[in-house]
Amino acid sequence: MPSKKITFTGSQGHKLSAKMDLPEGEPKAYALFAHCFTCSKDLKAVGNITTSLAEIGYATLRFDFTGLGQSSGDFEDTNFSSNIDDLIAAYEFMQQEYQAPSVLIGHSLGGAAVLQAAHKMDKVQAVATIAAPADPSHVIENFEMNLEEIMEKGEAKVQLEGRPFVIKKQFIEDLEKERMEHTISSLKRALIIFHSPIDNTVGIDNASQIFNAAKHPRSFISLDTADHLLSNKSDSLYVGKVLGTWAERYI
Repeated sequence: MPSKKITFTGSQGHKLSAKMDLPEGEPKAYALFAHCFTCSKDLKAVGNITTSLAEIGYATLRFDFTGLGQSSGDFEDTNFSSNIDDLIAAYEFMQQEYQAPSVLIGHSLGGAAVLQAAHKMDKVQAVATIAAPADPSHVIENFEMNLEEIMEKGEAKVQLEGRPFVIKKQFIEDLEKERMEHTISSLKRALIIFHSPIDNTVGIDNASQIFNAAKHPRSFISLDTADHLLSNKSDSLYVGKVLGTWAERYI
């Protein structure tokens, strides 16, 4: 499927790197994808999902949050709230330059972000979360051993997926202020939840909490033996195919 490189201005004024994965012919609908914590738009699983969506007829914008991947800005100056604002900036860009997305997709912490951002996106009709935490503060577990240093000194350098990142106190405080249950229950969009029962990064109980908080129409798809990052190509392709077919009912 064809892919178009794009840049747009994020919530903090930085240039964000993006790709628009296009179907052959006119898109039936547009989708917007939010990647996982400290990941990027170029994670293979993300590309597999957007490829599957393109084969069904969807055009999907995937982008790097501020300070990650090929986007400019400093990761240490971002937080969960700024990720939500970046998503809204992406939505507004699509609305102006292409067509507002009717499908919103988020992987891991990106899943928590899309649940929040959807409330500010009038044209979104369907939301999908993949291995998402029920509470964004769940990501603190990734650097819990550094938490005391962060809170005492204001910041600390931590290792995440083998790479160094500076985490500031404001990042922790921003995560902890979010309360997701009301956000999910008042979503007023169709919701589908993808999660693996053996996810060792974000446990399956998170999917249960999101599902129980949500109102109908809501759906849950078990990813069986998949890991958190959907490292097996067949898992991510499956997510894209099921998601695209499910969303057709609502777009």
